[in-house]
Amino acid sequence: MTDPTLLILAAGNARRYGGIKPLAPIGLNGEGVIDLLANDALSAGFRRLVVVINPTTGPDIQSHIAEHWATDRIDVEFAIQETPHGTVDAVLCAHEAIGDAAFAVSNADDLYGPAALTHLHRHLSTSPAVNAMVAFQLDLTLVGTGPVTRGVCHIDAGGRLVGIDERRGVHRTETGSIVVDDLQDPYELAPTTRVSMNLWSFGPGIWDLFKRAMKERKDDQPEVLLPVVVDHLIHGTWADVPESLRTVTVYTSDEHCVGVTHPGDLELVQAHIAHQVDQGARVGALSGSLYH
Repeated sequence: MTDPTLLILAAGNARRYGGIKPLAPIGLNGEGVIDLLANDALSAGFRRLVVVINPTTGPDIQSHIAEHWATDRIDVEFAIQETPHGTVDAVLCAHEAIGDAAFAVSNADDLYGPAALTHLHRHLSTSPAVNAMVAFQLDLTLVGTGPVTRGVCHIDAGGRLVGIDERRGVHRTETGSIVVDDLQDPYELAPTTRVSMNLWSFGPGIWDLFKRAMKERKDDQPEVLLPVVVDHLIHGTWADVPESLRTVTVYTSDEHCVGVTHPGDLELVQAHIAHQVDQGARVGALSGSLYH
């Protein structure tokens, strides 16, 4: 069996943040989000990464990785998403690099923690044909008070995903409650609500379904998103899909999952990382592990 692959989605345009989010300097020594993410992946057992980039910001990300990462410790390959048609399209852009094997997927601008990534590395090593995801506690995914999008997960007693609702405009109020400004119910969400942060594992049979989703994309549908396609799968929206691909095993993590969505998030995330280092939960420098 080949080493499990982690596919990192770094092709976003970061309109709200206003910069290259994967390179946002959140580490004590200016390390970017993607640096700490890759180091956590290395700690979790991943030795192969495929990074999806876009033509505009991609060269900067490539140059950064070439300059800093020790490629004798981790194998890195790049794929290019030419047009921003969503996360399903981004994954498909990496099909040639990954081949027909199972793989894990993450964002490049969220820091999930090594325990969450370990769940997926172990899953890929033991049950690669079954889809999986890691769900986080909502209140541990919010930084500041700016609005974000979260996929609210519905999980059955057997630990399987049975539904996922994309909620936009999720934010924490001045009183500490978490509300959603998308005119859907419920308006207020419990802090312990389990949510998707786009950390997935997909079996090799998923490729044809992703191609199908893009082929069926409507002209007025600019993007096709992973959570939406997964929701179609588990609800049987598409015919002729094997039962194995309709199953999504859910692992839960009680780690913080932090990232930069708005410019004001940067200082808050930097302080969070510094606190993790002070508590011994994260190394203060990447030299000797991921960095040269």
